[in-house]
Amino acid sequence: MNATAYNAVDLAESGAEAAMAVNCRAVGDLAEAAASVGCAVVHFSTDFVFDGLQGRPYVESDRAHPLNRYGESKLAGEAALLASRADALVFRTSWVYSLRRKSFVSAILAAARREGPLQVVADQTGSPTFARDLAAAVAIVLARVSEPHALRSLRGVYHLAGSGQCSRFDLAKAAIAMDPHKHEHRFSELVPTQTVLRDGVAARPTFSPLDCTKAMQVLGVSLPDWHDGLKRALGDTATHYHPATPPRAGRG
Repeated sequence: MNATAYNAVDLAESGAEAAMAVNCRAVGDLAEAAASVGCAVVHFSTDFVFDGLQGRPYVESDRAHPLNRYGESKLAGEAALLASRADALVFRTSWVYSLRRKSFVSAILAAARREGPLQVVADQTGSPTFARDLAAAVAIVLARVSEPHALRSLRGVYHLAGSGQCSRFDLAKAAIAMDPHKHEHRFSELVPTQTVLRDGVAARPTFSPLDCTKAMQVLGVSLPDWHDGLKRALGDTATHYHPATPPRAGRG
């Protein structure tokens, strides 16, 4: 199970070699090592392999065309894995967040506790994915597999992300509205903005929701609507997570 990634999207623009080492070459090495001992590999990829220009949710067979170095390295990692001898499942996901570590949602909740307007881009649309929902769906898939070689007939790429789609602005607005500690908010207003490309900032796909029909039809799994995932993420952590403090380290 490879959930490791160089996912500092902006840093990858100047650190392409490091991104490629982690997201591609290490994946290929892992695949060959797994194949040599008869293990299967489950790997996670990203909606950033697409350019976001086609105007509809992406299916697995759509042409990949990354806009940035991070997306290029993740696409290369997919190719390295699928070119190997290993039985492999690649799950492309989108906008994964958790309140246990830094993510878009945890950053928004922290920013809401500071004075002044809170600006959030409104021209990027995707499929928000609660990390725990993603982990649960993959666990269900693996629980149905009696032995690693049983994955051979399922080998390939699958899209697995929260159902539905929204903009970054809509996600921020919903997170703020559902925050169980909203009495601590200090921001004056939530302001929609447009993406501005600057030196050192990687281009992002503007419309990259994922169509997850294949995962439902072939693997029998789908993730809840993104609203539901966000509600549970905030509700589950309401008693032990405080957005004003740094998120705890850890996965998911």
